[in-house]
Amino acid sequence: MQPNRSTGFRRVRIGLGVVALIVAVGVAVLVATADETQVEQVDVGEYMAPIAAAEQGTPVEEVEIREYQGERLGSVDDFRENSIKGVQYVDEATYTLVLDGLVDQPTSWSYPELLEMEHLAKLVTIHCVEGWSVKALWEGIPLARLLEQAGPLEEANTVVFHAADGYTTSLPLDFILERNLIIADKINGITLPPKNGFPFELVAEEKWGYKWIKWIVRIELSDDPSYRGFWESRGYSNNGDVDGPKFGD
Repeated sequence: MQPNRSTGFRRVRIGLGVVALIVAVGVAVLVATADETQVEQVDVGEYMAPIAAAEQGTPVEEVEIREYQGERLGSVDDFRENSIKGVQYVDEATYTLVLDGLVDQPTSWSYPELLEMEHLAKLVTIHCVEGWSVKALWEGIPLARLLEQAGPLEEANTVVFHAADGYTTSLPLDFILERNLIIADKINGITLPPKNGFPFELVAEEKWGYKWIKWIVRIELSDDPSYRGFWESRGYSNNGDVDGPKFGD
């Protein structure tokens, strides 16, 4: 049975309000594994110091954090470059994120507008089908917040993501809302570098790396759950679960 869409969005709004309160004193972090997902409140300590300094107008050089709550983090340099057309260099001055398709109100945002939105931090490990993994602290915008502004139509059940290089992938709308997925603009306390997906990468927790689309420029609501993106149309699993098969469904 499909959950009631309007009820789902009421639940998300309440959750984001709680997150906003938590961010005032710390960060709500989602720790994801293949078997379970655990939410906990943590004190980010020095992680918040550069943010506070920046708000006071003091120039701050971004420094990637490599340890968090006693856990060793991977580095932005640990990611292998395996995109379909090489690293994309998106101009933040002209960048626009479009959300359209089966929505009440097609919407778009500039990069500065997106930076002003409520952000959420998550500690999540990305697993690539090539055999490598990287644990990182991701910070970004809950997709539920963007979807709420556009208003998905009742028949919408799939979210298709489009990248600057033409790459696409998709996830079920319900999965995105239930996991409160984010599009990240920061990793390990620094602005997402171009090679890591600037301006935004989807943090597709519990999914293989090919679902973690980089350089997002468009988010499209669809009623086609069978939509297959770039790698999915070439034989990779459309579900993309890290605890499931890599190929087929």
